[in-house]
Amino acid sequence: MEKTLNVQGMSCGHCKTAVEGALNNLEGVTSADVNLDAGTVDVAYDDARVSFEAMKEAVEDQGYDVEA
Repeated sequence: MEKTLNVQGMSCGHCKTAVEGALNNLEGVTSADVNLDAGTVDVAYDDARVSFEAMKEAVEDQGYDVEA
């Protein structure tokens, strides 16, 4: 599956690395691609292995807000 997350507060390369790294560390996430200009993250994942809540929590743990 693929989902686009709207993430507030990302503004630089460090933000991109932190969010992509947090998502890629989750079991079941195959890729995460941050678009800083749009404030979004495109995530490809296996919904049998990882939930939206787990992805949201991973991003929020890095200090960013995810809009539902």
